[in-house]
Amino acid sequence: MKLVNFLLNVIWLLFCGLWMAIGYAVAGIICFVLIVTIPFGIASFRLAGFMLWPFGRTTVVRADAGAPSCVGNVIWLVFAGWWLAIGHIVTSIPLFLSIIGIPFGWANLKMVPISLTPLGRDIVSTDQGFGAR
Repeated sequence: MKLVNFLLNVIWLLFCGLWMAIGYAVAGIICFVLIVTIPFGIASFRLAGFMLWPFGRTTVVRADAGAPSCVGNVIWLVFAGWWLAIGHIVTSIPLFLSIIGIPFGWANLKMVPISLTPLGRDIVSTDQGFGAR
């Protein structure tokens, strides 16, 4: 299974992962420049790493995520989340046009909720992620 995840991650990186990671990194840099939004920048960089190598990993909602994460997600959604979600949707369209790209298009669409509400989530191995739910 590790070989399959590796191959999927390499194909993902070449066709959409690099571009989406750059989008998250740009959002993170903007958040760090504004200083007050550094926690959003940290979440953005964490998701940029996830966008580079997603297969074999997943996100789970943290048990201790409470009201601050909820408020932060609303702020994130207004200022950066919808841009990144649009990026995932636009990136998935050309992937759906080829037979080989269809699974990657679906994977890209599954990342839209993560891009809209990144706070209060942890990135874990898929083995841990399914056991934690």
